[in-house]
Amino acid sequence: MNRFAELLDALLFTPARNGKLRLMVEYFATQPDPERGWALAALTGELVFAEAKPGQVRALAMARADPELFAWSLDFVGDLAETVSLIWPEPAGVAGQGPETGEGPPLRLSEIVETLRLASRAEVGAHLAGWLDRLDATGRWALLKLVTGALRIGVSARLAKTALAAWGGVSIEDIEEVWHGAAPPYAPLFAWLDRRGPRPATGALPNFTPLMLAQPLEESDLAGLDPAAYLAEWKWDGIRVQLVSRNGERRLYSRSGDQIGPAFPDIAAAMPDDITLDGELLVIRDGEVAPFNDLQQRLNRKTPTPKMLTEFPAAVRLYDLLRLDGHDLRPLPLVERRQRLEAWYGNAPRERLDLSPLVPFERWDDLRALRDDARTNGIEGLMLKRRDSPYLSGRPKGPWFKWKRGALTIDAVLMYAQRGHGKRSSFYSDYTFGTWRGDDLVPVGKAYSGFTDDELRLLDKWVRDNTVRRYGPVREVAPGLVLEIAFDSVHRSTRHKSGVALRFPRVHRIRWDKPFAEADRLETLERLMT
Repeated sequence: MNRFAELLDALLFTPARNGKLRLMVEYFATQPDPERGWALAALTGELVFAEAKPGQVRALAMARADPELFAWSLDFVGDLAETVSLIWPEPAGVAGQGPETGEGPPLRLSEIVETLRLASRAEVGAHLAGWLDRLDATGRWALLKLVTGALRIGVSARLAKTALAAWGGVSIEDIEEVWHGAAPPYAPLFAWLDRRGPRPATGALPNFTPLMLAQPLEESDLAGLDPAAYLAEWKWDGIRVQLVSRNGERRLYSRSGDQIGPAFPDIAAAMPDDITLDGELLVIRDGEVAPFNDLQQRLNRKTPTPKMLTEFPAAVRLYDLLRLDGHDLRPLPLVERRQRLEAWYGNAPRERLDLSPLVPFERWDDLRALRDDARTNGIEGLMLKRRDSPYLSGRPKGPWFKWKRGALTIDAVLMYAQRGHGKRSSFYSDYTFGTWRGDDLVPVGKAYSGFTDDELRLLDKWVRDNTVRRYGPVREVAPGLVLEIAFDSVHRSTRHKSGVALRFPRVHRIRWDKPFAEADRLETLERLMT
């Protein structure tokens, strides 16, 4: 457990991507099985302890420390694991001995995982209390991060897999292709990468194939591109998915390789046999694509209700055909894959699946006009794809471009601020902003990004200096600071008092110069609503 705690601590305080990769590569190279396998599962979000709840951790802390002191400390620190790790009393006479402070054999990560996987909810607290007594502050923090599933150390599942690939001397695409056939603690996977075993078999499994992604297109790029070499298609405002069916098993994957099929049984039922398709998951009613907010009602739900299936009918608009009847079509040129996709679909059209149409054009100016009108039709923009491009996993430079419509902006007033997580846990970094409706400010969204570290420090100080009320980790601030918010679109929503919600809001500029009374009005957003 001490090496895992040291890894998490180092990852938290290492901002650079390459630095995080080096730390993980070293860990995989030096730790034995199954320790490194369980660590990998934790880093990729594959470890879930259903019987362990944050409320149990709070109860343990308040039983060992003064409850009022704990409440004030949690409010100040803003992170449950960090607060408990610091306030938990040290065992007598063991301070400064490292993450493992108690007597007996060292506490192993595998011991924790295997115990909690079998523990009932009533047993979890006793196990945690005993382990917390054996660890120092860093070890306690790592244990609680692991158990509550909220690492927040700046490592995505993709980055952890990238480190695994770098250590094993293979590509990230190789890792993605075998990932869904493996299970924690990944002994066969590590044996393959350590040259002690064969590559895990994937032929019989409906495994995920890493998607081919596009580069952003700037206006200046068009001068160097030949229009005759490219096909154009719409960039729909949904989420990219992959449909895989093999040996009677059907899976729906998100772009990151997460299985989302259980949330979309209507799509799984429509999937054909022995095929891999690339497309966009949307809500479609009577042939018309609904706003992204409608699709959002279906996302992140384990089991949709019958009413939800009816009110928000999901469908996939198909872009590409990767495998069919056991044949890998990815090496073929795009135009040939497209012809096969159209022929396949023409012979067996299916409910919930349709083809994304190609956009005819001769000159870039033809597409420029269509792109400028894309927002009116609820479309994100255009995709440009070389006719001769094979399907290459990752984001190769040149074959595919995404030509998105420009962002919208509004001037909004900061209303509330909440502490962040991880390295931001001591800063107010999550901002709720609003626009004017009559003489009142009404919230229209939240933003967590778009500002530098220096700007974050200034924003945090402004929040502290202008707080008028506190609600736990949230502060209400006096009207005074205007944020220029960039966003992709606006939709009707019941989540906010204003009745609207923004898609992908982020801070574009801090308008220190602008009087808050001159911020935008709700009517401005309502006119932009799709």
